[in-house]
Amino acid sequence: MTEPAKPGIFDRLRARFGWLDHVIRAYQRFDQRNGGFYAAGLTYYTIFALFPLLMVSFAAVGFMLSRDPKLLSTIDNHIRSAVTGALGQQLIDLMNSAINARASIGVIGLITAAWGGLSFMSHLRGAMTEMWWDQPPESPGFLRNKLSDLIAMLGTFVVILATLALTALGSAAPMRAILKWFGIPDFSVFGEVFRGISIVVSLLVSWMLFTWMIARLPRQKVDLVSGVRAGLLAAIGFELFKQVASIYLRAVLRSPAGATFGPVLGLMVFAYVTAYLVLFAAAWAATASTDPRAEPVAPPAPAIIAPRVQLDEGLRARQTLTAMAVGAVGALTFSRLTRWLR
Repeated sequence: MTEPAKPGIFDRLRARFGWLDHVIRAYQRFDQRNGGFYAAGLTYYTIFALFPLLMVSFAAVGFMLSRDPKLLSTIDNHIRSAVTGALGQQLIDLMNSAINARASIGVIGLITAAWGGLSFMSHLRGAMTEMWWDQPPESPGFLRNKLSDLIAMLGTFVVILATLALTALGSAAPMRAILKWFGIPDFSVFGEVFRGISIVVSLLVSWMLFTWMIARLPRQKVDLVSGVRAGLLAAIGFELFKQVASIYLRAVLRSPAGATFGPVLGLMVFAYVTAYLVLFAAAWAATASTDPRAEPVAPPAPAIIAPRVQLDEGLRARQTLTAMAVGAVGALTFSRLTRWLR
């Protein structure tokens, strides 16, 4: 008999380090459920949702300028001083026509933003559910799904507003304002302290947002503890990515080509990496050892086989006589028929 093959170095490392085995199992689950494909789809819907948001923002600025003629006149003077001749007048006419169409632009932007937001939330929840569960849950119906997506979208919007507020409070400018209010001089060492505080606050804010997405957006209830741990993993990876991306963008934006195409490409890469991190963290949470779905399923109860014996009593007397009479009539008819044919 041949001896079984010895495990390789990588298999021995997986057996020795539980965290490494967990990461490999999470990536296998992420890859088997087309996590990269879902991340690319979420990137598309993220970019698509930005255009109606820009339309709504443009309409809001138009309403603000229409109510402030002094500010509008100042903008006109700046345009005429920067661009002289007929081109400057064309820019002013274009701006005025856009301001006059602010209501229609705002309505179209709101409708498109609502549709794009619901589509984004539906695909995000579907991707999260796919990372968590082996079998897709039963759909409660189109209307109930859309209502659930709307509630989830509003909840996510509230969480994002809270994270933005906390991030703004943790930045360097509010910290310096607080020091000035207390009369404390702004020493140079405070710059590094403020930077460290802002990173910690940003990490906590990202942790809260990603935990909400991983543990509360799937279409079925999941383990909250595993979701919190996965949210911390995604937040750490997100902060590391932001630090590397900021260094890369400072180097790229120095060239004309980078200044032209860098923001668009940077936005696409940012959206894709963020979606990739969140979905991988969800797969990591789904393969956690504390997850109840990872426990072995108990075998069903043994089946009881009870044979049933039924006695066949044969033909009764009346049935026997009836069969004999039918047979005799058939034989007599057959014999008469053969004689007639002869």
